[in-house]
Amino acid sequence: MLRAGGVLALGAAAVPLTGCDFLGGDDGPPPAPDPLRPLLDEALALAAGHRDAAAAHPDLAARLTPIADAHQAHAAELARIIGVSLPSGTPVATGAPTTDPDAALSDLRGRERAGRDAAVAACAAAPAERAALVGSIAAARATHLEALK
Repeated sequence: MLRAGGVLALGAAAVPLTGCDFLGGDDGPPPAPDPLRPLLDEALALAAGHRDAAAAHPDLAARLTPIADAHQAHAAELARIIGVSLPSGTPVATGAPTTDPDAALSDLRGRERAGRDAAVAACAAAPAERAALVGSIAAARATHLEALK
């Protein structure tokens, strides 16, 4: 009986020591960010840029709003795949749109071109289960370039 009590006492003393790792031990560095996160951030920035340009140039709104909506849809799907929430509210672009509509379109074309190139590179590096989504984003960005001519 005493031996059984001693074994139980030793076991009870060991539980708190092993339990420390479960309650807050640091087992290493945090996980790396998802490789598609930059594509998500870029989709949000592109959506905001198109919306800002459409607001600054109402005559371009019919052309820019569907592109902004496409970028927002891409961002939503990327967020779902990555497992993150989209920020609430309307995305905010970085910088004020130009007062010249031609310059605004030129800026958007440059951003779309860079976004297309980033999506193509991400598609080439993506695992098979993500390649179709990323490829469709790259293709959409290529068509946006044509719509912005």
